[in-house]
Amino acid sequence: MDWLFLIMAGIFEMMGVAMINKFHRDRNWKAFTLLLIGFGLSFLFLALAMKTLPMGTAYAVWTGIGASGGAVLGMFVYGEPRNLSRIISIAVVLGSAVGLKLIG
Repeated sequence: MDWLFLIMAGIFEMMGVAMINKFHRDRNWKAFTLLLIGFGLSFLFLALAMKTLPMGTAYAVWTGIGASGGAVLGMFVYGEPRNLSRIISIAVVLGSAVGLKLIG
């Protein structure tokens, strides 16, 4: 269950980051509310995952999901550049998070 909590934390982190961008563009209460909900749930699920997972591993996987997911959302939703170097960089971040999980 701890890994499911961690994945959920990462997904809500992505939501929070996407809502920062939406709030910056639209300046409305809906985007701001979703931003707060996204980050709030992200921290809640991260805290639940860290009850059993080591802090370093949990934090690395959480930030990896959030950073990679944010970059992918930027490419597909907000029209940010999609080039090989960005894709390789995302793969390195995700590979590092998987490596930490496999090691310990």
